[in-house]
Amino acid sequence: MSSHLPILLFLVPFFMGVSMPILTAKRRELCPDITLGTVIVMVIVAILNLRFVLTQGPIEYALGGWTAPLGIAWLNDSIAALIALTISVVSLITIVYGRVVVTTGLEKSVPYYTLILIMMSGLVGLIFAADLFNVFVFLEVAALTGYALVAASGGKALVYAFRYLLLGSFGATLYLLGLSHLYVATGTLNMADLSDRLPELMTSTAVAAGLIYIFLGLSIKMALIPLHSWLPDAYANAPSSVTPFLASTVTKVALVAWVRIEYSLITPTVEVSAVPVLVLLEELGVIAALVGGALALIQTDLKRMFAYGGVSHIGLILIGVSLGNDTGFAGGMFYLINDAIMQAALFMIAGAILHYHNASTLNDVRGLGHITSPWLTASLIVVAIAMVGLPPTGGFFGKWNIILGALEAEHYVAVFAVVASTLLTFGYFLKIFANWFHQPQAVEVKTIEVARELRFSLGMASFAIIALGLMSDTVVQYLLESVSRGGI
Repeated sequence: MSSHLPILLFLVPFFMGVSMPILTAKRRELCPDITLGTVIVMVIVAILNLRFVLTQGPIEYALGGWTAPLGIAWLNDSIAALIALTISVVSLITIVYGRVVVTTGLEKSVPYYTLILIMMSGLVGLIFAADLFNVFVFLEVAALTGYALVAASGGKALVYAFRYLLLGSFGATLYLLGLSHLYVATGTLNMADLSDRLPELMTSTAVAAGLIYIFLGLSIKMALIPLHSWLPDAYANAPSSVTPFLASTVTKVALVAWVRIEYSLITPTVEVSAVPVLVLLEELGVIAALVGGALALIQTDLKRMFAYGGVSHIGLILIGVSLGNDTGFAGGMFYLINDAIMQAALFMIAGAILHYHNASTLNDVRGLGHITSPWLTASLIVVAIAMVGLPPTGGFFGKWNIILGALEAEHYVAVFAVVASTLLTFGYFLKIFANWFHQPQAVEVKTIEVARELRFSLGMASFAIIALGLMSDTVVQYLLESVSRGGI
């Protein structure tokens, strides 16, 4: 039974999402409760699955009993189990938050909650997929539901959702074009088979073109600079109830998909057509980390600022996983897990500020620290400490291991990028707190008491950020062991 946990983790949200119109045909107010119950089950299954992988090791799951390459193969390894648990926990936190901060008209919307659940199933499938075509299928399931969720608030969001759709479709086309090149060159799309056949074909133009197209397609999905233009406007205009979920999952899972391809098909020491792949990827990560941080620093809208901060962190993670050593890889993956929680918390705070104070810019939040709920202030401080990278939060230990990996590889530009992006992050949070605690000339004293669901979500996110820091040695060691035994 335990070997079926990955497919169960996929089927629970998929079945409930498809069944939502029937289950709520006469009582649409049940939509939030059904969604919350589904996510709670996902968290339990994800915990059991991680425990199973820890004790039994990586397991290849053949859907329908048909083994690869004829059948559809899923790989339930340590990285997949960890990311699946992260997505499940983030989903729980954000769904509870969305019960309070929800756009009028969506609180009982059957299509809205159906899209959320189907998107969750797409993300889970993407994590476990062990062949490139099924990565594409689940990537598009998550993407199509994401486009619709961004557009759910109407107005300007429709324009930015359409632009997101255009760029996302272009990325999917590039990815599919890359698959066709690899299939022509190798005759398979199963990652295990590809890893056996590709080493002899790395000088092939078809293979080089295929890998480039795949990377470009996934770069759009993960919002890697300069292919990031869809993200800030989409997140700034999407419904506040769903933005934390999107920001913490969509780009991260696309990056995980590339990491699996990178380490399964290319391996750290391989050159493709005489190009050192990891060195090139590392430099792209450096550019993204610095440019994303600089763009965040000059923003005045909170959601756009946090969106660009997320773009910068994609660069940091890419630096870590492209250093070519276990320390950097573990640091990058650990930071990815932390960043998923941090991005969820940031956009929950931004949504709560908009919900309770109708504030969305730096000028709007001036003086709010004196009148708003201490839950918002405390959560903002915890997330800021983690984003800047100070102990004892998980953000510090993720960056620290990336720096150690860069020093081990003697890649000092990468060290500079991590430190410089940290200073840029400190700069834009300094701007936020300068306005947050600014003493207004005249203000009506009106302390806001936030709903208990929001207190739960902010408290859980803050707790997770600190807990990951306190458990960093255990998690990083687990990641190191998973790399050494080929768990990616």
